[in-house]
Amino acid sequence: MLGLLFMARKKKKSLEELAVEIQNGNDDAVTEVLQSYKPFVKKTVSSVCKKYITESDDEFSIGLMAFHDSILKFNQDKGNSLLSFAEVIIKRKVIDYIRKNGKYNDISLAVSPFEKEEDQSNGTLEETLSFEEYKKKKEQELRKEEIIRYQQTLLEFDLSLDELMNESPKHEDARINAIGVAEIVAGTDEYKNYLFEKKRLPIKKIEEHVNVSRKTIERNRKYIISVVLILSGDFIFLKDYLKGRLGL
Repeated sequence: MLGLLFMARKKKKSLEELAVEIQNGNDDAVTEVLQSYKPFVKKTVSSVCKKYITESDDEFSIGLMAFHDSILKFNQDKGNSLLSFAEVIIKRKVIDYIRKNGKYNDISLAVSPFEKEEDQSNGTLEETLSFEEYKKKKEQELRKEEIIRYQQTLLEFDLSLDELMNESPKHEDARINAIGVAEIVAGTDEYKNYLFEKKRLPIKKIEEHVNVSRKTIERNRKYIISVVLILSGDFIFLKDYLKGRLGL
């Protein structure tokens, strides 16, 4: 797996292309897309609920089903992006769920530009700008909350953000390689369980399965651990950042 990360990446299919495959009955593509876009669903649902949503929340399940529904309904000929269309569907379905269940009384559920899925241009310019401003503010709040939770998690491993900023790999290639090692640790139960139990990396075992020297792993140990914590937790914004770093 790590070797693949170091190779030139093939151009990945766009979400819109995968949607067409799903509409044509590609079940494998459904699983891949739903798994990959869980952070997007969480972020979208959280912005509606004004609180951090996890995969165990009913609202997340509603959002994920709505995302799947948006893939099946998406029409590329209309010229819109699938993510923009999906955001509309997810927010509408979650708001419908909130209304039916009488949840979140502090949330205003007045008609918004996202109320109708067939006409995304509904609503006045003033409504649109107001909603976008609200969205940005809520996202900023969620980011702050997430960073606080991440800092608390780092403390459990005797790490801090200031320390990581000083000791992170200086070169882009080194950071990408370290993230690749972290992906392997996060994706291997044996390594991840060892890390969470012992609060340290099983460096000897990791060394046997990666194309990175023991010295390099030890030098970047703190950074690798910090990335594993992101990949293993509900840190939707930080995960999005990592995806951007890896070109996923």
